[in-house]
Amino acid sequence: MVKALLTLGTAFYHADLPFIKDIQDLGIDLTYRISGKSDITDIIKDIDIYITGVDKIDKKVIDAAPKLKYIVKFGTGLDNIDLDYASQKGILVTNAPGQNASAVAELAFGLMLSASRNIPQSNESVKNGLWEIMLGHDLEGKTLGIIGFGTIGQKLAKRAYGFEMDILAYGQYKNDEEAKKWNVNFVELEELLASSDFIIISTSLKPSTFHLINKDNLNLMKKTAFLINISRGNIIDEDALMEVLKKNQIGGAALDVFKTEPPNLEFAQLPNVIGTPHIGGSTYECAYKIGEITVNNIRSFLKHQPLTNVVNGDLLASLKK
Repeated sequence: MVKALLTLGTAFYHADLPFIKDIQDLGIDLTYRISGKSDITDIIKDIDIYITGVDKIDKKVIDAAPKLKYIVKFGTGLDNIDLDYASQKGILVTNAPGQNASAVAELAFGLMLSASRNIPQSNESVKNGLWEIMLGHDLEGKTLGIIGFGTIGQKLAKRAYGFEMDILAYGQYKNDEEAKKWNVNFVELEELLASSDFIIISTSLKPSTFHLINKDNLNLMKKTAFLINISRGNIIDEDALMEVLKKNQIGGAALDVFKTEPPNLEFAQLPNVIGTPHIGGSTYECAYKIGEITVNNIRSFLKHQPLTNVVNGDLLASLKK
């Protein structure tokens, strides 16, 4: 019998999602572990398929899994998977790109509204029996800078257009048709940082974007600007950001992702920081869509049929030559 390991967060475990039973109905012996709660190297030695969200699949994990043939990323980002080493071992890797884009874009807007209107602080004030009026900022007429204009970035632009914001975008990928539709202007990073009232990071983490937002770039931002990150924590130099926030050199930061998760408490507890625990794609709708893709791909894998969204197919092919 084919054995599979599934590691997702506690919320997914308690949600009783149908895709878990659907995987089992394929005749698979499925083991579930909550992300980050235990060392999986002992149980992975007999596993053929590993389905995971954010758990690190590095050389240590892969070497502990001699039977592993297929890694399923339950989501889009692949920075937690050592693709090169998986490919060297002949392990297929697939993901589910774009399925969480609406959920992540909506959270980004929630964070932007929370930052602009002091919603978390106001909520805490009322719960503590106070009635403090905190002045915030309108979104209408403000400039939103989007770093990364892929699927999520385009959905951000669509929503910002509805809020009557001016929109700037920066990134290697430029979709001129979508940009024209939502009145987006492509600019260089320096101009985006200097001109934007709100900056949302929606690009992927790769060597070229590691610490893209560093001390020098933070110093380009307006004193009233807010930085929002719904991508990956290491795109920002957190030490530099903490220094800027402590000195109130920018308006604040709203972060769904951090360098380490859970984050450094000194950083997360700064009064001008709003934090959420990496919940960008954590909606029932998103889980259903990714779950359906996951089940269909596993079914195809068992039947030796072509899979969708194979991310290392070319690399596997080149290694076989």
